[in-house]
Amino acid sequence: MRRNGFTLVELLVALTIFSMLAVAGVALLRFSVDAQAATGARLKELAAQRRVESLILADAAQAVPRITRNEAGDPVQAFEGDASGFTLVRAGVDALGEGARPTLQKVRYSLDGGNLTRSSYAMLDGAAPAATNILLGGVAGLRLRYRSKDGWRDVWDPLRPDLMPRAIELVVRRSQGPEMRYLFLVGAAA
Repeated sequence: MRRNGFTLVELLVALTIFSMLAVAGVALLRFSVDAQAATGARLKELAAQRRVESLILADAAQAVPRITRNEAGDPVQAFEGDASGFTLVRAGVDALGEGARPTLQKVRYSLDGGNLTRSSYAMLDGAAPAATNILLGGVAGLRLRYRSKDGWRDVWDPLRPDLMPRAIELVVRRSQGPEMRYLFLVGAAA
């Protein structure tokens, strides 16, 4: 007697093959999603590094030897730099809107709580930082050096307050990932 259909053994074999194909498909899909997430994270990291490089490059290239005053009214040298960060005055700022605004801007780069930050000042003299932006997170440490005509220094302390370094070396040590090394020429260096 002949019956049409499948036996139980044939059904079990077919289900086993189908389940192996399904597992392989899910594993392939999971690999694809993980690769896409890793690529997105790496691209975001590269964009942050390029943003840091572009901002410091623009600020350093536009640096001018302008002596400023702090909040207490005391004179501050044109460029301040030590192991924790540096402060400079840059030119090339557009006056936005109709209000009077200087075309110079004072900016400070520093390490603040594991973040590389850029602080800008509303006014050059006697003002506190108006805005602080986090440029890069997960920073374990910075190493800064400043190039004079005599060589590299760890602290910028010139004899004349209007002197500027020729270059800035910035090494950023990250909590995760490789160390980044930048070298920036300073625009108005003597």
